[in-house]
This record gives sequence, C-alpha cells and structure tokens, in this order.
Amino acid sequence: MTVHPQVKALLERVARSPLPPYHTVPAFVARRIYHDTRAALAPKAPEMETRLMICAGIAVRVYRPSSDVLPALVYFHGGGWTIGDLDTHDVLCRQLAAGARCAVFSVDYRLAPENPFPAAVEDAVAATRYILSNPGPLKVDACRIAVGGDSAGANLAAVAALELRKHGLAYQLLIYPATDQRCEFDSHSRNGEGYLLTKQGIEFFRAGYLPKRKDWTDWRASPLLAADHRGVAPAYVLTAGFDPLLDEGRAYADKLSGAGVEVEYREYADMIHGFILFGGVLDTANAAVAECCVRLRAAFQKIEA
Repeated sequence: MTVHPQVKALLERVARSPLPPYHTVPAFVARRIYHDTRAALAPKAPEMETRLMICAGIAVRVYRPSSDVLPALVYFHGGGWTIGDLDTHDVLCRQLAAGARCAVFSVDYRLAPENPFPAAVEDAVAATRYILSNPGPLKVDACRIAVGGDSAGANLAAVAALELRKHGLAYQLLIYPATDQRCEFDSHSRNGEGYLLTKQGIEFFRAGYLPKRKDWTDWRASPLLAADHRGVAPAYVLTAGFDPLLDEGRAYADKLSGAGVEVEYREYADMIHGFILFGGVLDTANAAVAECCVRLRAAFQKIEA
C-alpha cells in the first residue's frame, strides 16, 4: 500500500513550503501556522447557526442545523493539546452538525504548555458533564449525547467517556485517537517521518502537555491503560494507515471490543494523520466525514427507536 495520489501531492506541497515544523518554534507560532494551513486545506463550510456559550466556565461554540430538540455531539478539537482551537475545526464541526443532523458543542479546552495535563482533561469532563446535566435549556435529547474528537481531541473524548460511563453517554466518535503516551507501538517508527505528523512533533506536543514522565501512564493521559473499559459508550474508531498513531488507535478499538463494548473500526489505509480536515484537497477526507455522520446518525436513531 502507498499513500493516495492526492496525499502524495499534498506532502510534496508541504515539502516545498517555507514554514518551519511545529517542534522548531514556540507554541504561539505553531498555533498560527496550524490555523493558517488548516484554513487553506479545508473544504467549503456549510452554512450553520452558531453561538458561543459558557459551560462550567469553559467557552463552547454551539452548532445547530435546526432549532428543534436534537441529539448532540460534544467535540474536542485536535492539535496535540497545544495548537488547535475552535476555528481550526470550525468547518469539521459544521460538517458533522449538518451531516449527522445533531447539535455540536465544540469545547475550547485549555492548551499546553501554558496549561499542562490534566487541565484539558478537567475541561473536557466538566463541559461534557454540564451538557449531560442541562439537556432542557440546551434543547438536546438527554438520551442521545455523544462525545468525539480527532487526535488529541479523540484522546480527551475517550477519557471523558471512561470518566462519565455511568452518566448515559450514547456514543464515542474517535478519529485517529492518541491512546498511549508511551509512544512505543511500531507505527511510531514506521510512520514517524514524512507523513506530516512526525516523531519529533509528537515529542514536542508530549513535552508541553505531559512534562512529568510519570503522567505518561496515567489513564487520563493514556486511556488504553485504563484498568477497566467495561460499560463505556459504543464507539466508532477511525485510523489512517500512514499515521504514527495507527497501532494505538487499532489497539484501543480492540481493547474496547475485548471489554464487551460495541465497536466499529475503519482504517483509511492510504491516508495520513490529520487528513479529515483536508477536504479542500483530499476527496477521501470528505468521504470520511460523511462516514462519521452516517455512524452518528445510526447510533442516534438506534436509541430513538
């Protein structure tokens, strides 16, 4: 298997770029680079009503395809717990809200290195708990609230699902999740250079988010290492074949399945980490988003039925 021709063209475009790698600049510079490059690669944004609200002291951007009572997705953006924000994932959240016909609550959790672990976890759990506790005022169906995210955000979604497993979460959408901060799976070596997310980039993010080595094996940082995965919400786990996080994403799907959790798993074998945001240049990104929407709708409809 080789990378998709559109991915190959993207990688060649990146190689010609004068922009420095994230790990060579301060976090505030890396954030600007991430923001601008994601905007350049994103597809056209669906029109959508949005508003900003505060949940448990945390800013949350809300996307609603209609004013009806809706199922909901609490979403955590990717970016290594360091460089993503509400704007970098605005188009994706609009796509998910429109395609899954649900309200999306995009959580502006605190970022590293200014706010290292467990700040992001605390925000993720607090925001999700708030939404679960206030379905009426938020006009969402209390029985159909899911969590989701990509990369670092999928890590936070998995942790929130574990922490709140007894609170009635309906589903997990985990897009190439980071699940084991030890970074010892073979895919870290196999895919650690040449595919956008590199080993050095991962080390940069981990150093800011988890400066204390002892925290690498805390289950709230590495949900794969949680003692018990029984009883968490059903999940859709999506991975990319040329992603350093491939093996740990697959391992997490296997761990959930082994614990009796209903899991659907899909590997996009010719894709790279981060691809789902690149719908402006990758057709597969838009297909993958559409597949996520299908999975979410099916999960919500199953509960409604």
